[in-house]
Amino acid sequence: MPALEAKEQLVQDIAGKLSKAKATIITDYRGLSVAEITELRKQLREAGVEYKVFKNTMTRRAAAQAEIEGLDDLLTGPNALAFGFEDVVIPAKVLYTFARTHKALELKGGVVEGRVVNAQAVENLASLPSREGLLSMLLSVLQAPMRNFAYAISQVAEKQKPAAE
Repeated sequence: MPALEAKEQLVQDIAGKLSKAKATIITDYRGLSVAEITELRKQLREAGVEYKVFKNTMTRRAAAQAEIEGLDDLLTGPNALAFGFEDVVIPAKVLYTFARTHKALELKGGVVEGRVVNAQAVENLASLPSREGLLSMLLSVLQAPMRNFAYAISQVAEKQKPAAE
């Protein structure tokens, strides 16, 4: 009985992570050496992403418990899940960058804000700027009219200056 309870607890833990994560990326890590996996885990940990290997049956049950449909097709072979709790883009970006230099790592797809996505969507997500980058772009766009207005006022003031003397 304790083994069954442990499995049920694991399924609940995975379901909780799937529900809380803004992005969960599923990867096939076959062919990576222990050193490469260690390096990948280190990069993900530094980015605040949790990377774990779970049995596919446990992940399927957890997805059903978290009411996420369509994940079963991605759960074949050895998989690892990367959970990004802070930002949607960061896990995809770290994994995509690593996969470009380590061809053995395959991005299979995942769950982004509750929706199941394919590998192409994960790659597209990786090309987006991070949340901070998007916020700085927005701030720049919002500041532009004020900056242009201030510049126009200063030019008018410059033209008025010689006439006053």
